[in-house]
Amino acid sequence: MKLRLLLPWLCVLGSLAGLAWVYSASQKKEAELVALRADSEQLQQLRAELEETKKTQTQRESDEVTRLRKEHEELLRLRNEVQQLRGEKQRLSGQVQTAQAQAQNAQAQAEAQAQALRAAQAAPALNPEQQAAFKARYGLGATPEQANLNACINNLRLIDGAKAQWALEQRKPAGALLTAADLAPYLPSNTVPTCPAGGVYTLNPVGLSPLCNIPGHALPK
Repeated sequence: MKLRLLLPWLCVLGSLAGLAWVYSASQKKEAELVALRADSEQLQQLRAELEETKKTQTQRESDEVTRLRKEHEELLRLRNEVQQLRGEKQRLSGQVQTAQAQAQNAQAQAEAQAQALRAAQAAPALNPEQQAAFKARYGLGATPEQANLNACINNLRLIDGAKAQWALEQRKPAGALLTAADLAPYLPSNTVPTCPAGGVYTLNPVGLSPLCNIPGHALPK
C-alpha cells in the first residue's frame, strides 16, 4: 500500500530530476554557443585585421618599389647628364686651346709685322722691287680694307676663345647665353674689342661663333 503511494512521487521526482538535467545540459549548450559565437566574432575580427595588414603591407611594398624605380630613373638621368657635361667640358677645352693657339698666332704675326716695319724703317732705302718683296713677305702691303678685315677676324677669334673659356670655368652648356660683361674678364684689357671698320659684333650663345655685321668679316669655317 505504501509502495503504491510512493510510486507516483518517485515518478515525479524522476521527472523533475530529468528536467533539471535537461535544463542544466541546455544551459551548458547555451553557454558553449555564446562562447563559440564570441570566438567566431573574434576570429572574424582577426581575419579582417589580417586582411587590412596585408593590404597595408602590399601598399607599402608597392610604394617602396615605385620609389626605388623613380630613384633608379633619376640616377640614370644624372649619370647621363654627367656624361654629357664631361663631353661638353672636353669640347670646350678643345675650343679654348684652339682659340688660345689662334690668338697666340695672331699676336705673333702682329709682333712680326711690327718688327718688320721697324726693320724696314731702320734699313737703308730699298728699290721698288725689294720693297714689294719685303711687304709681300711680312704682309705690310695690305689695303686698309684688308687690314680692317684681318683685325676684325683676330677680334672674333679672341671673343670666341673667351666664350669657350667662360663656358668651361662657369660650367655652362652649349646654347647658354652670355653678355659682354661676362666675357670682359677673359679678354685683353678686360674689354670686348670693336670692329675697326665700324661693324657691330653679335656674341651668340655658347657653341656658336661670334659674328660681325659687315659682310666678309667672319671666322673661317
